[in-house]
Amino acid sequence: MGRLRRIGRARRALPPNVRALGWVSFANDFASELIYPVLPLFLTITLGAPVAILGLIEGIAEGVAVGLRGVAGWLSDRAGERRRPWIIAGYALSALARPVIAAAPAWGYVLGGRLGDRLGKAARTAPRDALIRDSTPPALVGASFGYHRAMDTAGAVVGPLIAVLLLASGWSLRSVLWVAVVPGLLTLVFLARVREAPKREETTLELDSHDVRRLPRPFWLVLAVWTLFSLGNSSDVFLILRAHDLGLSATLVILAYALYNLVYSALSWPLGALSDRVARTSVLTAGLAVFALVYLGFAVAPGSWAVWPLFAVYGVYIAATDGVAKAWVADFVPPGAAGTAYGLFAAASGGALLLASVVAGLLWSRVSPEAPFVLGAATAACALVLIVLANRTSSLWGK
Repeated sequence: MGRLRRIGRARRALPPNVRALGWVSFANDFASELIYPVLPLFLTITLGAPVAILGLIEGIAEGVAVGLRGVAGWLSDRAGERRRPWIIAGYALSALARPVIAAAPAWGYVLGGRLGDRLGKAARTAPRDALIRDSTPPALVGASFGYHRAMDTAGAVVGPLIAVLLLASGWSLRSVLWVAVVPGLLTLVFLARVREAPKREETTLELDSHDVRRLPRPFWLVLAVWTLFSLGNSSDVFLILRAHDLGLSATLVILAYALYNLVYSALSWPLGALSDRVARTSVLTAGLAVFALVYLGFAVAPGSWAVWPLFAVYGVYIAATDGVAKAWVADFVPPGAAGTAYGLFAAASGGALLLASVVAGLLWSRVSPEAPFVLGAATAACALVLIVLANRTSSLWGK
């Protein structure tokens, strides 16, 4: 009970920037997650694109954005830790990309829209994560990232539910995509409340952000583990397609995806706050174990009924890893280098996602729909083993 009370107090102590960025992400993910579960169906049903094209679009969109992810964070460090211009530009670009997708007459236009959306995300992600880190006392880093992910995912719950209501009311897939334009524009309104973090003195050794080689060794170990895991963590569109492949209708697929986001949103903040009280690697290894089991479940699922518990448990995995992994990076990043570190983290995981998505599309088309999930389970298991071995042989992980 004492630990729960401390976690509750941590929520009340969250900085204003963290709360403001939470609302920004709520509106943005309302829009993006209204689109996300509809897009695979829009591509394959409305536009008639093959599944391999879906993997190609996701892979190219992520790949083009990979380089910018690292550069944006590094440049925000070089600009005196000014994060806000990158954050605003990134959200604006994503908002402008959504009408392109909604109006697309062919899959090439969807590719263009996805490129704009991913470039916007690449531009804002590292500076935004760095701003959260810079705005937060060290004892609340896990709670702050957990709260941000919870708000982000709350929008991701609302978006698919609105999509279901619209589809059930007879709206076309294309019309639903147009609705997503409105909440995306609201992100720009909420951004007015975000401010640059005040400078503060820290006892950690300062880092010259021009030289990424001077980032500490534990950071590179964190990066290696997460890149290995990401090599099998393909786009969630393959989970959506697998659910449809197992027999769920378009409406039920979106509801199952909303269930995943509901669990994710409910658990992100408490698991993030918990990682401030226990070793972060304990939370992360549990999350990776859950991921491996869920992906194996999608590979061997006997029918459509299995999709519901699998999506729910998948929400547990992401809640235990997404914000917690970013807090894990913060444990090892010196002052003045947060943007650079988060940029490298996003670029490496994005590059791995590029490869994972392209490979998943090929495996689905040329081997079987089950094959991408077997690969994902295997890479998660390898990353988990690497963390466990590092825990036993060094004191570099966790707290």
